[in-house]
Amino acid sequence: MGKRSRWLWWMVVAVGVVGVVATGTKSGAGEGEGKGKVLEPLVTRIAFGSCANQSAPQLFGKERTIGPWKNAPRFIPSSPKELESRYQKAKSNPGYSRLRHTTQVIGTWDDHDYGLNDAGKEFGGKITNQKLLLDFLDEPQDSPRRNQEGVYTSYMFGPVGRQIKVILLDTRYHRDPLRSDGSVLGSSQWTWLEKELNGPKSAITIIGSSVQVISNLSATTRPLFSLESWGRFPKERDRLFKLIADTKREGVFFISGDVHFGEISRYDCATGYPLYDVTASGLTQAVEKAVPHVFSLIVRFVAWLTPTTMRVISTNCRFKSCTYGQPNFGAIEIDWSTTPVTLKLEVRDIVGYPVTGVKFPLVELQSRGSVPSVKAGEHRRHCSLEVNLPWMIKYRLAILFYCSVSALLLAMIGLAYAATLAFRLFLHKCKLD
Repeated sequence: MGKRSRWLWWMVVAVGVVGVVATGTKSGAGEGEGKGKVLEPLVTRIAFGSCANQSAPQLFGKERTIGPWKNAPRFIPSSPKELESRYQKAKSNPGYSRLRHTTQVIGTWDDHDYGLNDAGKEFGGKITNQKLLLDFLDEPQDSPRRNQEGVYTSYMFGPVGRQIKVILLDTRYHRDPLRSDGSVLGSSQWTWLEKELNGPKSAITIIGSSVQVISNLSATTRPLFSLESWGRFPKERDRLFKLIADTKREGVFFISGDVHFGEISRYDCATGYPLYDVTASGLTQAVEKAVPHVFSLIVRFVAWLTPTTMRVISTNCRFKSCTYGQPNFGAIEIDWSTTPVTLKLEVRDIVGYPVTGVKFPLVELQSRGSVPSVKAGEHRRHCSLEVNLPWMIKYRLAILFYCSVSALLLAMIGLAYAATLAFRLFLHKCKLD
């Protein structure tokens, strides 16, 4: 088996495009089922990423030929013509052109492909923009995906017994407004997802969500700022966890993007085994690139100070916070030759070196029967939700910010008072002279 056939390179993006270095057939797309023989080559490595601007230099290389694209301004809806031109620009990139000829490209979208920043079901251009995305992905004209509301789909890769199922969710088309605690997927997509999770078993099931599933940093960063995540729709997130548990699907973990930094989070109190969420964001758009270089240390300090109960903290992390605010991508490695099979989940820098990661036997993602619980007033890492933290801990970032601003204002007032007093003394001395 050649090196290329052993690699599965794909990206689920906060911008939405996924490239796969082996060929395979869909196990289902939307309301229909894909037909054809399941992919035979054994998949041992997977790469994914998010948040890339089609106008910025892409991570195209000898093998690391990956690159999703940001197609819309942040706050102004893009017209279909604008989106199409951006897709064409991405498609004409020489590196991406090589990618299309050597891989099967699959994908989902996030807000900037959808057409408007942070948008949900209220966005009026979603029908037209769905067609544009599927055209960009070279989706067949007879694909069920073209006749459904939303771009969700699934794929199966690998030989029987060592199969990897990839489920791509659509967290935009049916999503209710933020702060509504309404629906993220919509009734039709929930029905489809239940069918997928109840379908043929696979050794590993990767669920791609454009926004974070496990982490809910907005609970600890508000009122300063907030991020999109499933945690802002707690009923929907509980429903997702319950569905995984009820279908007895094992080997499940999430990949996500959107937030412009990388991290790995873990939740132990949902399904009877740990649920991991590997967030890789972004390939070109990253939080430390958005600020002058001299402020990078401040960004890292804020990341370390922000309370979190779900982030995987390890001495192997590049930075103490175990987040990474520079361009990055995610990597998954499966060693099928060991007993038991081992799984490695990592976030890597653009050179390919890991910045945070975990390694564990695949059997760890098998149900242990009971689901751990947290007693009232008890706080346990990877189990207690961020929203349930004591308020002094939960809001310490906001407390520090407002105290710092208050101290700065008092210092400025003090300096102004001292300067005024000194000026008066100077005038008084001049009069005496």
